[in-house]
Amino acid sequence: MFGPPNAMQLRVSIDEIEPAVWRRLVVPSEWNLEQLHLAIQAAFNWWNYHLHEFEIGGLRYGNAIEAAEGSAIGDPQVFDERQVRLRDFRNAGTAFTYVYDFGDDWHHTVEIEDLLFLESAPHHATCVDGARARPPEDVGGISGYERFLEVLGSPKDPEHRETKAWCGGHFDPEWFDLATVDKDVRNALKPNVKRRLHQPKPKKSKL
Repeated sequence: MFGPPNAMQLRVSIDEIEPAVWRRLVVPSEWNLEQLHLAIQAAFNWWNYHLHEFEIGGLRYGNAIEAAEGSAIGDPQVFDERQVRLRDFRNAGTAFTYVYDFGDDWHHTVEIEDLLFLESAPHHATCVDGARARPPEDVGGISGYERFLEVLGSPKDPEHRETKAWCGGHFDPEWFDLATVDKDVRNALKPNVKRRLHQPKPKKSKL
């Protein structure tokens, strides 16, 4: 309690979806924003093949090299996300934005809920709570996701069969399994980590 906090509890939620899709994470305070990015990707099982950035205090942080290569004259500068550590945020209640996939444009609100003084400093992140499944990758943003759910819930829709096959044959917007998500988050920084292509199908009950 006499030193700086060695971990932080964060609540990360996807904007503009109701009921909320969210995850509660405990992460090392020594981590930088690039490491937090990987933890968020794991927490929602995003596939990490689209661009991303953080928006904090009117400034943008991300992969500065990629951003410079794709920028045009007059674009705001993107600063190196590796230069900002979570320990730089000193107050609980601070919130900022994480954006993934500039096409689908998934905005996430990241809120620092608590500064933690754990007995030993953590070396990986953990997921301690959450709710609901994130939208499928490349579904087309908020409007595309709404249409996706509409088609999936209407067996008579001409696009139903194709849409169901596209998402792996099953999608439950209420799905959340803490053990599965926590395992993903704990492994977030491992090299060549693989993501599930589709949501796990429910196990058939044994009579």
